[in-house]
Amino acid sequence: MLWGFFFFLVSCSKAETSSESTRTPSSSHLQEESISPKVKMITIKGDFYQPFYGEDSTLVKVEDFLLDERPVTHEEYLEFVKKNPQWRKSNVQRLFADDTYLRDWPSDLALPKGTHPDSPVVFVSWFAARAYAKSAGKRLPTLDEWEYVAMANETMKNARREPSYSETLINLYNQKNREKGRVMQSKANYHGAYNLFDLVWEWTDDFNSIMTTSDSRTTEFDDKGLYCAVGATSTTDALNYAAYMRYALRSSLKANFTVANLGFRCAKDL
Repeated sequence: MLWGFFFFLVSCSKAETSSESTRTPSSSHLQEESISPKVKMITIKGDFYQPFYGEDSTLVKVEDFLLDERPVTHEEYLEFVKKNPQWRKSNVQRLFADDTYLRDWPSDLALPKGTHPDSPVVFVSWFAARAYAKSAGKRLPTLDEWEYVAMANETMKNARREPSYSETLINLYNQKNREKGRVMQSKANYHGAYNLFDLVWEWTDDFNSIMTTSDSRTTEFDDKGLYCAVGATSTTDALNYAAYMRYALRSSLKANFTVANLGFRCAKDL
């Protein structure tokens, strides 16, 4: 079994035992102080693309947008919690982050021992990631925006049909402790985005929009077949097992979950 799926199992276990609703409670009453992270945003030229889910004829239009060239780092998140104490480890409400939020941080304002400040922050919930993005004057990328950018390799805008594309991703997902590496140590892809695969999984704003039922109030996921290999045959890219892994992870998450190799980056409308 691939190492990357270890955290799938952790997340799935949470999903099966949690009694919390998948409806996301409002955190609008939390007023975030502004931050100014020094990260370059790259312009992504939009286009139609064929998503991993849906019928063969499905095309989705992605508009032009801005995207952080790399994931949010520990150092940047530390600055965020310094200015926004409501998101510190000891203060965060369990409604917005589970009990593993910033689990490796020894205290509110101390980074994990041995962790490089330029490594991507993890053990952060969707609520926390969204609050950070809002504080920075940004937002989280949508699922389609993230997947559209992720289709590229170093030289091609859409490399999904290249055999080496999925093979490379699977090898990256199989690496232990990959989330501990520093950002921007590998090459950027066609769009200029770094570390889409080699460090962490990443939150998207609508992370569970594909796999949930039509009525999210039921708190039921319509994804039972997804966890069998045969489930991948209903996708438009059945050979892209790496994409299958990402969608499996997303469908297992709830907004207050935190995972050891799940981070995020920010986006912005043009």
